[in-house]
Amino acid sequence: MKKLFIFSFLFISIYSQSQTYIKANAITALALIPNVGIETSIGKKSTFQFDVLASFWSSIDGKPYEFYTFIPEYRYHFHEKYNGFYAGAHVGFDIFNVTKWNYYDKGVYQTGVGYVAGATIGYEKKISDRFMLDFFIGGGTHQGFYHSYYIETGERWELDKAVGRNISGEWLIYRGGLMISYRLN
Repeated sequence: MKKLFIFSFLFISIYSQSQTYIKANAITALALIPNVGIETSIGKKSTFQFDVLASFWSSIDGKPYEFYTFIPEYRYHFHEKYNGFYAGAHVGFDIFNVTKWNYYDKGVYQTGVGYVAGATIGYEKKISDRFMLDFFIGGGTHQGFYHSYYIETGERWELDKAVGRNISGEWLIYRGGLMISYRLN
């Protein structure tokens, strides 16, 4: 079902009458954490972007750091689309297998799902007829639902006594970078 939704979205976006850009984040690529997206026009000053950020690192310094984040975002452009300042609002979700920052020295990692809700500000600059740069930063709240496990044994952490899942939330800056964008149509 998920593959059908993604395929349908891409197909409709690419063959619509509006301009559509495919994007890759140059900053996260340096850390070998791909962030790719697609942005398409939905109104006179509005666009819709869907991007995916994925860390395939099963271990960094012996600690898990693998996650997948999916963020659909509405963007309002203050002057013209694809050239100038914009603000965006989004709600997305993630799947993770990571060692949270406040558990780093406990030999414990967390596995679960979560959602993000927040805003993005950015600036897009056309550099040619087909290419554009998108500088952006965004953040908001992340709410996670997870269990904690020992890194060495994989057994449930003794202090994790939640009947369902643990729930925690943070306010974070969780997205940003420089997207190199290519216009499809």
